[in-house]
Amino acid sequence: MSDRDVLFEFVQMGQQMRVAAIDAATGTEVVVITPLNATRLQMQRVALAKLRRKLEQGPDRPAPPPGKFA
Repeated sequence: MSDRDVLFEFVQMGQQMRVAAIDAATGTEVVVITPLNATRLQMQRVALAKLRRKLEQGPDRPAPPPGKFA
């Protein structure tokens, strides 16, 4: 995955940081919540590890269509 571009988004939410990691090639996104006292590098490493796991699992199953089933 070292040849892939990954985008990171940081949003402070109270005493926590919401970190999103997005794979530029597929648009796959994961989110982690980290403490504010973690370094930016630590936050990125956690988010990147979660993104790698998700990409290794393969594509998600499509959501079922909305509505009632009898």
